[in-house]
Amino acid sequence: MSEVLRAEDVRVVRDGRPILAEGSLTVRTGEHWALLGANGAGKSTLLSLLGAQVHPTGGTVEVLGRRLGRVDVRELRSYVGHVDPRHPLTEPRRVREVVLTGLTNSVAPLPRWRPTPEQEARAERLIDTMGLAELRDARWPTLSQGQRGRTLIARARGGTSRFERSRELGEPEPRLLLLDEPATGLDLPGRERLLDALDSLRREHPHLATVLVTHHLEELPAGTTHALLLRDGRTLAQGPAAEVLTGDQVGKCFDLPLVLDRHDGRWSVRIRHRG
Repeated sequence: MSEVLRAEDVRVVRDGRPILAEGSLTVRTGEHWALLGANGAGKSTLLSLLGAQVHPTGGTVEVLGRRLGRVDVRELRSYVGHVDPRHPLTEPRRVREVVLTGLTNSVAPLPRWRPTPEQEARAERLIDTMGLAELRDARWPTLSQGQRGRTLIARARGGTSRFERSRELGEPEPRLLLLDEPATGLDLPGRERLLDALDSLRREHPHLATVLVTHHLEELPAGTTHALLLRDGRTLAQGPAAEVLTGDQVGKCFDLPLVLDRHDGRWSVRIRHRG
């Protein structure tokens, strides 16, 4: 499998305070990583590095074979699908319009820009994959938080310019999707629909690699293959999910005595009581 992301000995310091301390991570095609840790552990900072949103204070980061500091990050970001539930759209745009804004890397549709028939068809397929077929004409303010999350995943997945270029070159589709706490604010049905849609996306696109940030194990899709545990900006453990996500290691990460269970690929967690 080819490398999609590589971070080596990365450090991030802000106002003299270390946010990340010499962490390393390699993500390969078809792998689905979870970044886990308590609030303030450095998860979103690491995700921002991997998405070329910020530069490291030290160490190196390569995204799709391009090293930060040696590439135009504005262009590089257009190759990466990045999902943030805090999407700043304020206009009452329809679902299909929001999905298509991924192609222009803009919050709202650009004046005088029109998608090609092929781009529209791909957007429609992604809307269907994310379970939004009946909502393609629904407007943003009327959507639930879960529906917005699935819309943003379709936007990120269909919007990278790499898709258009790779089709011309006969290469695989875009290979990277970053998700920053996509289940934030969702009720139980919304969360389950979101995770089911993510697993559908992974089955349909075997070359896709994903990195998902969360601090709730219940929010991990069944297709999660690898995990990295962060505490106070430092890596506690990383590797195959079955080896990393144990009661002892996750307990150290969150400073609690924990018991983890896994059924049909999904995790649950509870406090371990003595006696």
